[in-house]
Amino acid sequence: MDIKATIRVIEDYPKEGISFKDITTLLKNKKAYKETLDLMEDALKDLEFDYIVGIESRGFVFGAPLADRLGVGFVPIRKPGKLPGDIESISYDLEYGKSEIEIHKDAINKKDKVVIIDDLIATGGSAMASAKLIESLGGEIVAFEFLIELTELGGREVLKDYKVISFIEYDH
Repeated sequence: MDIKATIRVIEDYPKEGISFKDITTLLKNKKAYKETLDLMEDALKDLEFDYIVGIESRGFVFGAPLADRLGVGFVPIRKPGKLPGDIESISYDLEYGKSEIEIHKDAINKKDKVVIIDDLIATGGSAMASAKLIESLGGEIVAFEFLIELTELGGREVLKDYKVISFIEYDH
């Protein structure tokens, strides 16, 4: 199956000049969604790690079922104000503005090994911010996994010190 063909591209969203990759069309196609999870699972099966960390919100869509399939825990990284209790937070730049993410301080312990998952890597801002949060808690990044990579925006270069796995490429 051509998984890329199930992704809808919406031009000029969320602002002019952005070519948004909408995975909702992939997700509603049960065969495409299953094949996507199979592909992502296969790429991780030989790595040793304790947790999958999913970046809100589309990282949850892939991260949680993959954690279940691979027999590891799932840890969410959330937008501000979504987590109760003691949190660590970090601000970062993205391709069309600024944002912030948070994680529970007790979500990751020293020497825990994690794979960080999101649907897409663009500039690498949210991914690098996630890595900094995990590392600030003492965790070790085993790999990043993304369904989509926007190659023109250079996110892979931002993450050059880490293993990066992606499956579908777009120039923009």
